[in-house]
Amino acid sequence: MRFSAFVLIFAASVVSAETHTTLAERFWNSFHNRHPVLKRIRSGDSVVTRTIDASGLDENAKRVAQGPNPLTGPFFIEGAEPGDAIHVRFDRIRMNRNMGWTRYRLGMYAVTPESVESTFPAKYKMDAAVPGRDELLPWDLDLARGIVRLREPKSNAVKFEFPARPMLGCVGVAAQGDFGPSSGISGTYGGNMDYNEVVEGATVMLPVYHPGALLFIGDGHALQGDGEPTGTGIETTMAVTFTVTLRKKVNLPGPRLENAEFIAAIGSQPEFVSSLDRTLRVATSDMVHWLTGEYKLEPWAAHQLIGYQGKYDVITVGGSMALRIPKKHLPARR
Repeated sequence: MRFSAFVLIFAASVVSAETHTTLAERFWNSFHNRHPVLKRIRSGDSVVTRTIDASGLDENAKRVAQGPNPLTGPFFIEGAEPGDAIHVRFDRIRMNRNMGWTRYRLGMYAVTPESVESTFPAKYKMDAAVPGRDELLPWDLDLARGIVRLREPKSNAVKFEFPARPMLGCVGVAAQGDFGPSSGISGTYGGNMDYNEVVEGATVMLPVYHPGALLFIGDGHALQGDGEPTGTGIETTMAVTFTVTLRKKVNLPGPRLENAEFIAAIGSQPEFVSSLDRTLRVATSDMVHWLTGEYKLEPWAAHQLIGYQGKYDVITVGGSMALRIPKKHLPARR
């Protein structure tokens, strides 16, 4: 009898989950709790939406907002309260425009002072990729084949044609307090993390600081290398479907990520606030808590697993690190 009642309750919760198609007409440049809610959803619901590119151009290359990184949202999750967490599974992240753009050169923060002296000018050609910009290169995106190709300039040595790996640079909730950090930076709330593992099939876990959590997404990249050393991915627009699950009283210290292969603790901070070793320590400390808390490893076992199966990702060269552990080495959750 108890089992039957459980099945009925579970079935009712599944049936009640909804899919909402919600397209924003106004976009935001900060993770602030005061922005008007775009859509109210419940735990288990899915959202079909879209993002515009980092400069404010939509999928038709029409300017609908200003940069940096205009955000779609916020999405209000019913029942979410400070101290809870939300799990955002990205069911679909797909390019929906045939053009993207990147910066012409590496950020000077990514090279040595000696290299700065001999590098080339940042300017390429006015209007080559985005009207009014002269430091950007245009890329052609083959939506059918999932290929990205640099349109110009042409290299005599390298063929700039690669498989696309669509991702979202911005995933975050409204930040702590009555403060709206820019969509150009990141922190414990997520934000402009630019982690190239935020791809289709990944689940991003975020702490909740305000009622409803107030989730924002944006800053689609068709492809991005580790660390985002040019300061951009291949910036473009995305068609996105995500599903949100509410977890009560989790008290996450910061963002985490999970996919079919690994779990990752993310040390997320604004760029250039401190060196990467700080966020390495943040990510490592959180992974210890995750392994000992959710997976019930002994503290010494967590240290050993990190020491001999962990892999560090440079998320942004000026700010954030992540620590991954392969799921094949983890026990079942208890």
